[in-house]
Amino acid sequence: MNYTASHAYEQLEFDFSASSYLLIPSALPGFHNTDTKRYNSISGAVIYLMRGSQDILPEDAVCASCGAAMHVHSNREIFLSHLRFGKALTQISVTRKRFFCPSCGASHMQHIPYCSDHHRITKELEAYVCDLLALGTYTNKQVAELCGLHQHTVKAIDKRRLESLYVKDEKLVKPKHYARFLGIDEFKLHDGHQYATHIIDMATGHVLWIAQGKKKKVVYDFIEHVGMDWMRHVDAVALDMNSDFEEAFLEKCPHIWPVFDYFHLVKNFNDKVVSEVRKDEFKRLMEEGKEEEAHMLKRSRYILTANRETLARKDAESAAGKVLHRESRLFATPEKRRTGRYLSRYEELIAKNRLFLTADLVKEALREAYTCRNESDMIACLNTVLDLCRETKNRRFLWFYRLIQTHFDGIVAHGKFHIANGRMEGLNQKIKTMRRHAYGIADDEYLFLKIMDLSRAPYVRNPKSHKVLH
Repeated sequence: MNYTASHAYEQLEFDFSASSYLLIPSALPGFHNTDTKRYNSISGAVIYLMRGSQDILPEDAVCASCGAAMHVHSNREIFLSHLRFGKALTQISVTRKRFFCPSCGASHMQHIPYCSDHHRITKELEAYVCDLLALGTYTNKQVAELCGLHQHTVKAIDKRRLESLYVKDEKLVKPKHYARFLGIDEFKLHDGHQYATHIIDMATGHVLWIAQGKKKKVVYDFIEHVGMDWMRHVDAVALDMNSDFEEAFLEKCPHIWPVFDYFHLVKNFNDKVVSEVRKDEFKRLMEEGKEEEAHMLKRSRYILTANRETLARKDAESAAGKVLHRESRLFATPEKRRTGRYLSRYEELIAKNRLFLTADLVKEALREAYTCRNESDMIACLNTVLDLCRETKNRRFLWFYRLIQTHFDGIVAHGKFHIANGRMEGLNQKIKTMRRHAYGIADDEYLFLKIMDLSRAPYVRNPKSHKVLH
């Protein structure tokens, strides 16, 4: 198919005398293209405007009320956005008729089979927008620019797509399968200490429930949503040290075991014990006039909180001359290589300070505890941790001692079920990335639906229909 245009607003001249050309289905049933013009939009985009007529369907010609023949009362030209043609946008211009019944006075507009039910776009373009959104690669703004639509139109299409997947009768759809292990965690929703909580199936990572707040009511609502019969199949729930979640599950479902994972426990130890002890020791050494020893603690937080394997690996990378950033002559950026002496500096720090040595022993005992495959061995390792913390008589270690005692059963439960909150933390990072990519999503309901879709399996589209499947 060849066409030429000498002026921007001149009708295109189609020349079919070429030896070969492509015939592409228009996906516009009953539409007859009479002329096509090319013009530039205000933004400078090239638009092909295809004018034409539409066949009258038999049901449009007969009155639905009395069965009499309908008369054409008036005509109205409508414009529909269609699929892109290369870099150019396309629009369909069709004359839509209004029919009037002389017998009963009823009237209706002509049905356009390829027009979307919600927007002035074609159904093919609407399906294409759904495909782009379901990929999860593009933001709404990018999809809008690709398809020549407004961002609000793209958001409305996406919200209907998500509601068709996860909402039924104005309620979230119930899980199709039972789950043995659940995970629960909160994430920041808005500034001003506003949070939301999501509950996932630990086996699949799918979000089963999401709601505003981080109190017991979120758990109560979830249990009411899925029902007690569904909850009887749940054996354990992985969670952080939030006591509200633990108490809510135990109140409604006493058979469920709360499990506190290794990540949150070690994070609490590093943030509330190791880091604070380092500050206390620095202050003490400065007051005693030992400025040289105090200077050794500067920039040592990472070394004191990392494990030995990580420090040894970085020393090996330094010995091998690993390049972290290559030199750039264009931007005058020097080459940066991995520095060394991580492990030796760590050994030097724990050798000169008894509290740092104890912290090293506690971390090793915790790591060994979470490798145990039964509860009795894990209890023995935790008792070692408790003894080490108690013997220091340091207020930071005693705080950690009380933390383990308070959550002892939930920590020991890891030796029975061997689950962690890794999937949940990974989902939290995906949520942050998605929100930053979109420069924030103000509509909470839309955000929650996006999060549910984000946690699902890769998108698959049935080519025989416009429905979006997972």
